[in-house]
Amino acid sequence: MRTVSIALAGILAAGFAAQAQDYPTRDITTVVVWGAGGGTDTINRLLAAEMQKHLPVRINVVNRTGGVGGSAGMSYVFSQPTDGYTLAGISESNVTAGVQGGWDQRFDVWQPFIFGGSPLVLSVSANAPWQNLEELVEAARAAPGSIRAGASAAGSIHHLNLLAFERGTGTDFNYIPYDGSAPAQNAAVAGEVQVVLTSIAEQQQLIRAGRLRPLAMMTPDAMELEGVGEIASAFDAYPKLDEHLPIAQSIGVAVRADAPDEVKARLGEAFEAALQEEAVQNWARDNYYSISGKHGEEANEEFARLESLFAWTLHELGATTVDPETLGIPRPNGD
Repeated sequence: MRTVSIALAGILAAGFAAQAQDYPTRDITTVVVWGAGGGTDTINRLLAAEMQKHLPVRINVVNRTGGVGGSAGMSYVFSQPTDGYTLAGISESNVTAGVQGGWDQRFDVWQPFIFGGSPLVLSVSANAPWQNLEELVEAARAAPGSIRAGASAAGSIHHLNLLAFERGTGTDFNYIPYDGSAPAQNAAVAGEVQVVLTSIAEQQQLIRAGRLRPLAMMTPDAMELEGVGEIASAFDAYPKLDEHLPIAQSIGVAVRADAPDEVKARLGEAFEAALQEEAVQNWARDNYYSISGKHGEEANEEFARLESLFAWTLHELGATTVDPETLGIPRPNGD
């Protein structure tokens, strides 16, 4: 009986190995953990369209929002088999799900493929009274909590930027969370909130159309937006912002880290080929995105750094429900 069991185990192992080597043989689904129309959603739909040119199957993209830090979508994907047929459309903001209480694991359970990111910009509704950043800060200081600011869900990069901005300017906004960047921007256009923090890639069309007024980049350098002019850096007026900013986006797609090596290698090949496609290169240029292209160990190191930075920054700002130490997240730079 023992001999039969060993033989059966060998047959099963060989079968699984063959399946991994043949991967993929059926359509793949990418589950974007943020809302439709936002940066993560847009990039994953672009990646899916270009990656499937280098695979024998289609990549379908769906959205599953909710939870904290994208935890609902991540939990769903993590509950699926480790065969590489269900991927997660992720961003740097997902690394905060653990310290926000929505996810009980480190981010290293994922193997990310990083497309890149776009710098963040703080804008106000077109009919807002503030014409520059100093006027907004003065108003926020005069009436703490009275100005509504929209951003993605608690723990997202946009929320983290808002917290850091408050700390660096001595202000207190009324933070209104949304499922993604697009709903937050729509809320600002509609006047539900007066301030919005998302990326320049996501806001550019609304800014050009005069529906949002950019006040400052959340980066040390100003930026020239075609058709609009220069958008000043918030650091010029408030140098203390450099204590927590800037924090760059890292948007992409991920497979479970315990997926077969052959699956991760096949996805990596398609990912690298997709980034060389003219459609991707043109889109990145036109939308102010810097392409990263990291995957494998390099991407793991990048997300480990982001997890450490985000988790401990949020903790220091009093915005966590779980101590990073309990999750084994090291402090940034080994502090």
